[in-house]
Amino acid sequence: MTPSPFRSVVVLLARVGLGVIFFAHGWQKFFTWGIDGTQASFDKMGAPLPDVSAVLAATVELVGGAALIVGLAVPVFAVLLFLDMLGAYFIVHAGHGIFIGGGGYELVLGLGTGALLLAVTGAGRFSVDQLLGSRAIWNRRPVAA
Repeated sequence: MTPSPFRSVVVLLARVGLGVIFFAHGWQKFFTWGIDGTQASFDKMGAPLPDVSAVLAATVELVGGAALIVGLAVPVFAVLLFLDMLGAYFIVHAGHGIFIGGGGYELVLGLGTGALLLAVTGAGRFSVDQLLGSRAIWNRRPVAA
């Protein structure tokens, strides 16, 4: 069954919107604060192995955001981005309520659940994943028995 044009456009808009936000956050960690500043911030927040986790988070957000924008390996990057947000929730935001103004988790919840939704829906019709089809291992679905 082919998805409707409306659904295809909605998936595209959601994917690009989330991708832009993730990309911007990865860019910020690498180029605005610098990786040294990001590592210091992660250390102050109590992130485990801040030298490693800062680089990992920045890379997943920058590369994963770009992948969502173009629609490449979306199920893979969406899971990685969800896990990134899950870590941010537990390490930084969980004890601060929901609202971001008080350090809460509303942004990580929105981004994480959006990424999780893309992990199960895939990139949609307007994507590199669609062009690759079943040649890409992440696009293969198990055959029903």
